[in-house]
Amino acid sequence: MGQTIVFAHRGLPVKFAENSLQGFKYAVEHGAEGVEFDVHLTKDKVPVVMHDEKIDRTTNGTGYIKDYTLSEIRRFRLANGEPVPMLSELFEILQGQDLYVNLEFKTNKIHDEGIEAIVLALAQEYHFVHPIIFSSFNYQTLKNCQRIDPHQQYCFLNKWPVPFPEQFAAKNHFAAIHPHWYLPSKVTQRIWTVDKVSIAKRYFKLGVAGIFTNDFELMNKVKKSQKL
Repeated sequence: MGQTIVFAHRGLPVKFAENSLQGFKYAVEHGAEGVEFDVHLTKDKVPVVMHDEKIDRTTNGTGYIKDYTLSEIRRFRLANGEPVPMLSELFEILQGQDLYVNLEFKTNKIHDEGIEAIVLALAQEYHFVHPIIFSSFNYQTLKNCQRIDPHQQYCFLNKWPVPFPEQFAAKNHFAAIHPHWYLPSKVTQRIWTVDKVSIAKRYFKLGVAGIFTNDFELMNKVKKSQKL
């Protein structure tokens, strides 16, 4: 049975504003094995950390990220009062930490031109203990990344089952598949989003490579109890 890594999905949204520096700092300081977050580009091509394409749900502003410059979008605030985080700010927190980093290119609805090259170049400026795991629902984004830097880990996110997942991953040189539900396959998989204890116990028993959860503290306890 493999070791299942518990990823703090968007930080710790059960306690802090999702995708906030506060949440990620807490995760780093309180035993998170991994973190997961989403990246978009501003109008002036600066990577920022946010899940949605629009800022409406998680800030006091409205509109699309792509329509704001960095200085404009930084005027808005998350629920905890922070400005929208820049990816570079989050990298400063995560570099040198012994935890796994999963960066999702959020390009499945709006594909910010050039995001792959910009993010990959920025990542090279920092030292991470474990190689970054890059993921996306957008197949073309992953292919673009492979052309730019074929030596990184690229993983395909999917909501619906992938037929013949092992062959699919091997053919496309994907390091893993990140499905919504467990795939009965030997393919490396990290599953999202696991917040139910009963489901987590099953995945820990199966030894999947990772789970993404909104409450990493709870899932760490469940994982520890499985070992007793």
